Amino acid sequence: MAEAQNIPVGSTTSGSIAVAAESTVATRMSAPPSFDVADFPVPHGREEEWRFTPLERLRGLHDGTAVATGEGLKVVVEAPEGVTVENVGRDDARLGKAGTPVDRVAAQAYSAFEQASVVTVPKDTVLTEPIRIAVHGEGGTAFGHQVIELGAFAEALVVIDHTGDAVLAANVDYVLGDGAKLTVVSVQDWDDKAVHVAQHNALVGRDASFKSVVVTFGGDVVRLHPRVSYAGPGGEAELFGLYFTDAGQHQEHRLLVDHNTPHCRSHVIYKGALQGEGAHAVWIGDVLIEAKAEGTDTYEMNRNLVLTDGSRVDSVPNLEIETGEIVGAGHASTTGRFDDEQLFYLMARGIPEHEARRLVVRGFFAELVQQIGVPDVEERLLAKIEEELEASVA
Repeated sequence: MAEAQNIPVGSTTSGSIAVAAESTVATRMSAPPSFDVADFPVPHGREEEWRFTPLERLRGLHDGTAVATGEGLKVVVEAPEGVTVENVGRDDARLGKAGTPVDRVAAQAYSAFEQASVVTVPKDTVLTEPIRIAVHGEGGTAFGHQVIELGAFAEALVVIDHTGDAVLAANVDYVLGDGAKLTVVSVQDWDDKAVHVAQHNALVGRDASFKSVVVTFGGDVVRLHPRVSYAGPGGEAELFGLYFTDAGQHQEHRLLVDHNTPHCRSHVIYKGALQGEGAHAVWIGDVLIEAKAEGTDTYEMNRNLVLTDGSRVDSVPNLEIETGEIVGAGHASTTGRFDDEQLFYLMARGIPEHEARRLVVRGFFAELVQQIGVPDVEERLLAKIEEELEASVA
């Protein structure tokens, strides 16, 4: 499959579209999915799924040299009444139900964790307060596994907040029963030296709705791999993402939506801003419409705003269609600097240039911040955006 990659500032690409009899997306991985780390070769950076990632900065997560220290990572779950929170062993049947590791780090995380956290919302339960999961690092290396499971027709909002300093590899599973509705806000606000690599698996039940909002600010290297599949027809998934990449940071978001069931829907919007020498953002958006997934409706978009020289964006949207019986499918990717017309419009009305630039950036992110739905989290992220803007366009 042809790919649009290493997009120059100011250019626009619509990525690649393939109509195929077999899955090209599946063959983009160097090894089949597996829970066993031994089934994955040690990556060297030439593999398709690793070619953008600075392996030397993963602190040994990719080659088996990283060892859990058993300290320095604190996880606190605050849940409303009626929600069950458990720490379970490796033999619990709910682990891995939403998806299988697709790369060596995810398999390493699955092989190395000692206990998993399982949060269960019973069927027909509609929560009015969010479930909050605070993950705070105080140094050290850790491997984790988190499961969020909703029974049929349950509704919940989950906020997962990552702060502090850690080297963390993890798998996060979201399992939605039929008719369930789940919104997850995952915030990566790590300290500057943190390394975070995680695979997020969502299994969406019949007529269920899944919304993911991924927000990435901090960390030296953050590489997230959200994946969605469907357990029955009528499911829908919305994947939103916001990232602000500073000098020297590597932030990578690799998505796969596997339309493996008829009459399902997906909508993906990720937006990022970059500033500073060596800032590197990577967005890979794979959507596969399998031959049996008739009636699919899908769209994905990635937009990047480059604030300073010295930053790099790699944006690769891929859409593979194995059936012509679909409602709609499309994708787009754009990377550029400030819109001169917007700046001129604001400055012509007496707004100073530096303030006009700040307004443009705030407007760029506004629609995604509004998707969060948690006022205190929205206020914190808006304050974080303002803090980043102080360094770039003040």
